[in-house]
Amino acid sequence: MEDPNRVPWVLGTHLHPDVGPIGRAPEGSRVLLIEAHDFARRKPYHHDKLTLVFSGMRHFRDDLRERGYDVEYIKADTFGDGLERYFEAHPDDELVQMRSPSHRSADTFERLVTAAGGRLDVVQNELFVGTREAFDEWSNDTDKDPFRHETFYRWMRRETGVLMTDDGDPVGGEWNYDDENQEFPPEEWESPPVHRPEHDDLTERTSEWVSEEFDVWGVEGTLVWPVTRAQAKAKLTHFVENRLPEFGPYQDAMRSDDWAMAHALLGSSINIGLLHPWEVVRTIEDAYHEHEDIPLNSVEGVLRQLIGWREFMRHVYRHSMPTLDEANQLDAPHDLPEFYWDGATNMECLRQTVGDVRERGYSHHIQRLMVLANFATLWGVEPKQLNEWFHATYVDAYHWVTTPNVVEMGQYGEGVFASKPYVSSANYIDKMSDYCGDCHYYKTKDTGERACPFNALYWDFLDRNEDQLRSNHRMGLMYSHVDSKQDGDEMEEIKARVEDLRRKNEFGEL
Repeated sequence: MEDPNRVPWVLGTHLHPDVGPIGRAPEGSRVLLIEAHDFARRKPYHHDKLTLVFSGMRHFRDDLRERGYDVEYIKADTFGDGLERYFEAHPDDELVQMRSPSHRSADTFERLVTAAGGRLDVVQNELFVGTREAFDEWSNDTDKDPFRHETFYRWMRRETGVLMTDDGDPVGGEWNYDDENQEFPPEEWESPPVHRPEHDDLTERTSEWVSEEFDVWGVEGTLVWPVTRAQAKAKLTHFVENRLPEFGPYQDAMRSDDWAMAHALLGSSINIGLLHPWEVVRTIEDAYHEHEDIPLNSVEGVLRQLIGWREFMRHVYRHSMPTLDEANQLDAPHDLPEFYWDGATNMECLRQTVGDVRERGYSHHIQRLMVLANFATLWGVEPKQLNEWFHATYVDAYHWVTTPNVVEMGQYGEGVFASKPYVSSANYIDKMSDYCGDCHYYKTKDTGERACPFNALYWDFLDRNEDQLRSNHRMGLMYSHVDSKQDGDEMEEIKARVEDLRRKNEFGEL
């Protein structure tokens, strides 16, 4: 960027020094960062999420200054306030910003810049593997459903060459290894160690400021998430060397008091730009080719999340907004239970999972889908409420991330790509976890005082949504069981149990 008046405006989710306008700005260039605080007052965000964002921005500021950049770092209540201050000092500048994935963010920022008397050029977001244009061109040309994840994933594999042979076939002969990645570890298995960054005084001061300044949620403790690029790169290296070999077979398993299992724990770093997803992909793929002890099912499993699911969510979101944000095709009417905030429930799977989120702003994908979203769907929670909860409480959550994952995948809100609701009774949770062994409720009972709530709620969900779901060819077996319960008195007993559960919830006794 040779024009000194074209100034990179770096957002708090674009903290990569070598990507986008900042990556092309020569040493000595002016750079703008605005630390706006008003968004942090709109929700009870997790303490660690706000600490991560604000500390990440402040470290990025200091890193750029050390590199020789002239950084304008403005703290303000709103972006509008910050922009007014900036253009008062630099009225001839044109800001250049990578497009945020959030819906209509470019329109919002352009309006704010114009109101402040400035100019803004919004350019392509380079913190993804693919581009908007490439997806749209392919989706318009393909004769397959572009909003089917497996179709998209295979296209991405072919386009990028990731885990592909020179003959154009997937390495190992299979596109995915899901059937090898659904095991529960033996009792003697010990999960790999978690890499914990050593945080400096700046992060500690930021953490204390966040607690004093905002109405935060969660437990303020040891921050396990990177706030600098160096920390994020160290966490990536640690994952590849220590955790990746164990990741595959147990990636869907849930174990008491083992919040991390063998997961990568890189999502928060990728989603604020400390790591580029492509460098993560190449690091993992290179390690697979260089080390015989890293199994293919582990490598393919994590790369599918990066070049498949994460990229897919981006495109689903931008093509489905704004309707996806309000989607509720099953007309779910209920409020999110209070125990999602305080963890006060006798259901061990929910108690432990909410506890994990309160402590670190994190739980892994099966806890998110098959515990938190599963229960909310069975309970009939309005999808927007659950989406807001995820957005506030997870360190890696942003609106473009949570909306397709929670509203669509988690709660079958619109049917953009989910082919059925992802719901289950206690049977799945018992199969993939050890929660049920110490639970107050009986996992095998549908009705009765201590019958697992998931069981009665599961059958009640299928019964009350019969008109929408029975014709779904993937639901046939389940509705054959519903028929048998409806033919006798069992469904009436189930409905009575559900009413009892709703009363218990009103008094905080669930």
